[in-house]
Amino acid sequence: MKTLKDVISLKFKTSESEGVIFHGEGQQGDYITLELKKAKLVLNLNLGINQLGSIFGHTSVTTGSLLDDHHWHSIIIERHGRNINLTLDRHMQHFRTNGEFDYLDLDYEITFGGMPFSGKPSSNSRKNFKGCMESINYNGNNITDLAKRKKLEPSNVGNLSFSCVEPHTVPVFFNATSYLEVPGRPSQDLFSVSFLFRTWNPNGLLLFSNFADELGNVEIDINEGKVSVHINVTQVKKNRIDISS
Repeated sequence: MKTLKDVISLKFKTSESEGVIFHGEGQQGDYITLELKKAKLVLNLNLGINQLGSIFGHTSVTTGSLLDDHHWHSIIIERHGRNINLTLDRHMQHFRTNGEFDYLDLDYEITFGGMPFSGKPSSNSRKNFKGCMESINYNGNNITDLAKRKKLEPSNVGNLSFSCVEPHTVPVFFNATSYLEVPGRPSQDLFSVSFLFRTWNPNGLLLFSNFADELGNVEIDINEGKVSVHINVTQVKKNRIDISS
């Protein structure tokens, strides 16, 4: 396909912060990749290079944040030549691509939810999308409907289910006086913890634990909107480590 105009739209939800949403490329150096990186949406686009390779056409635009919240997000990409409108959840960003070409020349297939392994370093370092998509529309083609009716030929559809499974997570609500106490693991020399949280309060204690044998403690808290980790270790010279983010 060699197009002057493109309109691509879809909705997605995921709890993963990385993943390729769709990808297409061509032999003239053209490519378009929409992906999640660190829970942000990144669009990479190149409308081609000349034979000398002197025209630098790579363009990258980042929008949004915290998109791994398992809520539905809508994307619309409208391209007319080098002019692009990228809309995420009704917030539109307008930009113009680098280079001097107007046509997107895709010789190979377009893939949704991942990209084929091409041997290039960029392909094997990217994760496939893990989550749900709906209302995928590419230049007037309802991709979701065509895939469900098996009308995409040729196509390679692997491990797709046409339903969206909700994650089995159980949230816990804490008020100002409640807390949850769980038993530790005294024989372990590794301390590992992970959790998701959401709060409007700028201050609060998230986690506290004493190490066995009076070796110290670890504390995770929010202080004026920043998350801080404090590790106190006895019996060593540098007995306190503070990390803030």
